[in-house]
Amino acid sequence: MGIYILRRLALIIPTLIGIMLLNFVIVQAAPGGPVEQLIAEMEGHGGSALARASGGGTGSEVSTASGDSRGSRGIPDELLKEIEVMYGFDKPPHERFLKMLGDYATFNFGDSFFREKSVIDLILDKMPVSISLGLWSTLIIYFISIPLGIRKAVNDGSRFDVWSSSAIVIGYAIPGFLFAILLIVLFAGGSYFDWFPLRGLTSSNFDELAWYQKVGDYFWHLALPVTANVIGGFATLTLLTKNSFLDEIGKQYVVTAKAKGLDEGQVLYGHVFRNAMLIVIASLPGVLVALFFTGSLLIEVIFSLDGLGLLGFEAALNRDYPVIFGTLYIFTLMGLILKLVSDITYVLVDPRIDFESREGA
Repeated sequence: MGIYILRRLALIIPTLIGIMLLNFVIVQAAPGGPVEQLIAEMEGHGGSALARASGGGTGSEVSTASGDSRGSRGIPDELLKEIEVMYGFDKPPHERFLKMLGDYATFNFGDSFFREKSVIDLILDKMPVSISLGLWSTLIIYFISIPLGIRKAVNDGSRFDVWSSSAIVIGYAIPGFLFAILLIVLFAGGSYFDWFPLRGLTSSNFDELAWYQKVGDYFWHLALPVTANVIGGFATLTLLTKNSFLDEIGKQYVVTAKAKGLDEGQVLYGHVFRNAMLIVIASLPGVLVALFFTGSLLIEVIFSLDGLGLLGFEAALNRDYPVIFGTLYIFTLMGLILKLVSDITYVLVDPRIDFESREGA
């Protein structure tokens, strides 16, 4: 297993480079960019933009065409060149990409173009919100879906199985953001009850509260966004667990175990559970990445939670390429590491799995 882990760790490097290169090329081909953003701002808000343009700064992590119609905008060539130097566009694309890789190897993501803050500081500032949403959403989904899926498998075809399947499919069909709006209307002062806060992760007087009040305030603010975030996550994992257990329950070794006099609990959790949970464990990295970084964007917007999803979305709109590539790098690296953790968990659940022998085959 040690050799396999080392191989997988070594593969992270070319995978990261390939993903960053692909996105770099896509952004290079996309119209618009920070130069165009700044020029447009200068045309409408000359004072602030000119001050920022003269303030200096670098942005070698970006890639974009600087535009062919700048001469018709009436902006002096000297100022255009200064802006290109400020954003790093005075260098060819391959040099910018190589410099970006060198900087990212040491987790130097540069500074945001438009927020006057380093990318790593922005990520660290937004991380608590995304971790809060992703962590509690994942725990709730797994703690409910796995036992529910097991019970549905044991009672396959029963009334409980039918009505629970109907309920989770309906929940899956409702978009999370729509359910979030419904929760606000019902419980956050929309039209009925005003039981939960609508904005932020904590109250304005959070620092003045006792520790137990801080805990309560934290979960009070998380109640609605986490509920909205997980409402559609039960269906896939529950049905995946059910089908996995049903497949294992029908195998010969289960019949043999029952014939030896083992009760249902011993068969289910002593034999079936280990094999059936493998496919559930395989889905964990994707669930974590989706919930932590990509699945909560609209939830963050609706509940005014300033997390990584909202940060990446705003960076894409503003062509803030250091933030775009910095968050992409972090998300990709964490996804690859979580996939490796998933494989290690495979072995912990079922020691019979040997990834090294499979690779050598």
